[in-house]
Amino acid sequence: MTFSAVIVAAGEGLRAGPGAPKAWRLLGGRPVLRWSVEAMTAAGARQVAVVVAPDRLDSLADALAGLTRWRAVAGGRTRAESVLCGLSEIGGGDGDEPVLIHDAARPFVARQHIEVLLEALRDADGAVPALPVADTLKRGDAVVEATVPRTGLWRAQTPQAFRRDRLAAAYAAWPAGEDPTDDASVVERAGGRVALAAGDPILMKLTYPEDFLLAEHIAAGQRMVRLGQGVDAHRFGPGDAVWLCGVRIPHDRGLVGHSDADCGLHALTDAVLGAIADGDIGQHFPPSDPQWKGASSDRFLAHAAARVAARGGRILNADVTLICERPKIGPHRDAMRARVAEILRLPIDRVSVKATTTEGMGFTGRGEGLMAQAVVTVETPF
Repeated sequence: MTFSAVIVAAGEGLRAGPGAPKAWRLLGGRPVLRWSVEAMTAAGARQVAVVVAPDRLDSLADALAGLTRWRAVAGGRTRAESVLCGLSEIGGGDGDEPVLIHDAARPFVARQHIEVLLEALRDADGAVPALPVADTLKRGDAVVEATVPRTGLWRAQTPQAFRRDRLAAAYAAWPAGEDPTDDASVVERAGGRVALAAGDPILMKLTYPEDFLLAEHIAAGQRMVRLGQGVDAHRFGPGDAVWLCGVRIPHDRGLVGHSDADCGLHALTDAVLGAIADGDIGQHFPPSDPQWKGASSDRFLAHAAARVAARGGRILNADVTLICERPKIGPHRDAMRARVAEILRLPIDRVSVKATTTEGMGFTGRGEGLMAQAVVTVETPF
């Protein structure tokens, strides 16, 4: 079943304590709102409207770099207004198409939650993930005034699923000046049937500072570290410079290759692709394709990094070893580290560039060519 989604991230999140709005804080090294966008697109969302405060629109592209099928939407004064802003940007498809409304402050939504909701929506106008109330409920202020029976009471979560046109019509009928507590209540008041679906404690909402501490522990358990290795070699030919790790080094010869023959970036590109089992540089940029003739190899590495980001991953560190007698690498090492760090959007202390010789042995020892080896670690969802 196809679906679209609206992710609401326009609030300030004042109860979360000082700092950036909670949807923009880092969780497991990624902005909180990115977790939900990744989950929706990975589950097959046709399009995702990401609703943020107007002054955050320009920051969204960086926060969601590498992801596709999303569009930025400026939010309103209230959550309900922001939901309507997002709904208005969901185009195409059938009016009966499911649309999921989700709070970015619940970062651990996953494919299984979405599938349960869509199944519950088959015979309803809306579907809500909910957990039965387990604790004893008390009513009162400074002292207990009454104990409230919890039978039949549920804790509603998000995402909540609806027929798109049904939700839009329900909002159109909602009384002006009154704020709904959630989207399901809007459909309920309009006479719609809202099904209860199985909730999940992991769909916790980040509200207070201590919630972020718990979320970091959860995030750490949902990730895996992958190792990728790359090797590349090019022979020397006519020229007056070589490109290595994105830096032009004057030399009495050049390196022969279809692109700029940057061994360091080629090895790194293969290492990144290998870490996510996504083929190799030759598959993504075949040398038989004339468009890559003389191409700058930073494009190849940036492409591989974007492939990692599209899977919800991030590159942790990179280590390159250049094997040659000449040119001397030492004077250019820091510039190479800085360039690789820039391409991969890493702090420079996570990028290593080393050099060694083969003591006159082999093709590198004889000065016939140059070789590079690279190792990269990548963190991705399980």
